[in-house]
Amino acid sequence: MDHFNYKDGVLCAEDVPLTLIAQEVGTPVFVYSTATLTRHFRVFQEALSWTPDHLICYAVKANSNIAVLKLLGDLGAGMDVVSIGEYARARTAGVPGDRIVFSGVGKTRDEMRLALEGGIRQFNVESEPELLALSEVAVSIERVAPIALRVNPDVDAKTHEKIATGKSENKFGIPIARAREVYAQAATLPGIEIVGVDMHIGSQLTDLDPYRQAYGKMADLTRALRSDGHDIRRLDLGGGLGIPYRRDNNAPPLPIEYGQVIRETVGDLGCEIEIEPGRNIAGNAGVLLSTVIYRKHGEGRDFLILDAAMNDLIRPAMYGAHHDIVPVMEHAPGTERSSFDVVGPVCETGDTFAKGVELPGMAEGELVAFRSAGAYGAVMSSEYNTRPLVPEVLVDRDRFAVIRPRPSLDEMLTREALPDWF
Repeated sequence: MDHFNYKDGVLCAEDVPLTLIAQEVGTPVFVYSTATLTRHFRVFQEALSWTPDHLICYAVKANSNIAVLKLLGDLGAGMDVVSIGEYARARTAGVPGDRIVFSGVGKTRDEMRLALEGGIRQFNVESEPELLALSEVAVSIERVAPIALRVNPDVDAKTHEKIATGKSENKFGIPIARAREVYAQAATLPGIEIVGVDMHIGSQLTDLDPYRQAYGKMADLTRALRSDGHDIRRLDLGGGLGIPYRRDNNAPPLPIEYGQVIRETVGDLGCEIEIEPGRNIAGNAGVLLSTVIYRKHGEGRDFLILDAAMNDLIRPAMYGAHHDIVPVMEHAPGTERSSFDVVGPVCETGDTFAKGVELPGMAEGELVAFRSAGAYGAVMSSEYNTRPLVPEVLVDRDRFAVIRPRPSLDEMLTREALPDWF
């Protein structure tokens, strides 16, 4: 469910017509709904209501705008970060360090030090070299680093190959067969405190069975580690629950069903539960609003050329991802529809959002919206072709604010400098 609906013939974000945002901010522009973000977070809270000892750590990489982080942090969310930049964003948004989990395969010593000095809930450690480096850093500044080892359970998440993270060939985590050995090593290191076990098998999962398999392995490992003398009191289960990108398809499992799988597999261990949803909170809470520049007749096909491009929303080019594309102005039932290839203006054939999209007759200057663009949209955007980063807007009922402005060309160009010899 989201809060983007047609009212009086115009697609609105909550009570704000998208035509108004386009008029005042310009296009392309990302638009987020406060009500949708809030509802999706609370649905996860309800899914884990069977255990008061839990923390929902929003995956910052999905949408890292500080206003979004502030909104979720004020609702009680923790944060899952994968860089010191994301850590700084979370702290700037007012999230305390004891609600921030630091994940990622390539943490540097500087990042470790800054997080330890600023306060951190735990490091999800992904390799033995990282474990040794963290111990050295912690000792050097007289701190203790709380850790969970990320364990790779070798479970196929049945998702896109580029976002699967829990198979043996993936770069993430420590093989589950070696987990007890590495935990034993961690227990001997100064500056390290073992607090739990971490696992994350992938993103955009639409089947609960891989979770059930992985969490079953996590439960067995937890019992074995406790028998080895480790104080395992926290389980970080990762995130990855999928969202419905296609409204005409069967919906993925609901968070309440996901929460029940957690309860059935690890609920009897008496551990604090952490989960790290990102896409499921932010994805359907945002749209990308764009304007038709040209309607072009090609050889055997028609194109809609938009002012949005692959540098603004790269998921279709990178993953072959689908986003429903809809007109902002509602057309009457029975309006004749035409088939379009929807493309952007970037000089790449890959700058194609979708082929054969059935839309009512679209004219130059009309607005379209890409649904489900709140996650991995703005955060993955770039200035390729020297195109300014897309602005971001947050809507709250009948009001809206620009939470990331569109940079001017002068602002973009003055970030660069000529060497002295020029």
